[in-house]
Amino acid sequence: MRTAGWLVLSAAIAAGLTVAASRAAEEPPAGPTTPPSEANAPAAVQPSTSTVPVTPKDAAPPPSVTIIGASDAHGVLGRDVRSAADEDMGRIVDIIVDRAGRVRAAVIDFGGFLGVGSRKIVVDWNAMRFGKIANKKDSITLELTKAQVAAAPEYKEDTPMVVLGASGSLQPLQAIQ
Repeated sequence: MRTAGWLVLSAAIAAGLTVAASRAAEEPPAGPTTPPSEANAPAAVQPSTSTVPVTPKDAAPPPSVTIIGASDAHGVLGRDVRSAADEDMGRIVDIIVDRAGRVRAAVIDFGGFLGVGSRKIVVDWNAMRFGKIANKKDSITLELTKAQVAAAPEYKEDTPMVVLGASGSLQPLQAIQ
């Protein structure tokens, strides 16, 4: 935070020096510049050369900086997901956010073996617990059973999605006829 403050202060000082230098260049020098014998002669018309300091249009303010300790936050993409009964539930392959940018759900690649026969399902973000993540080998706990996740409909991008939550019971998707 102090570094950002020093950067802002340094930029303000540099801008002030630039303006002062440009104003000094515009002011005529003190005292006569022509010899006294030429004082009564008509003045030659010279084009005015005013220097205007060039500043970037709509200069962006410096970005804010936040430091997060390595033990305080971890990435979740590719992270293994396990049930409360320590069953393998798959791994997180995507995050779903709403239009306001809030994280709503995670897409889990579930089932199969080495990517063959697996399918993607969507689980509510609040159904996951991140308490024991200290390194990349640690998994995320999902508050659902393997049977509940297996019954969930498959997620397909750009189609309406069914989000599986931790509370309530999952009902199989009924085809409308």
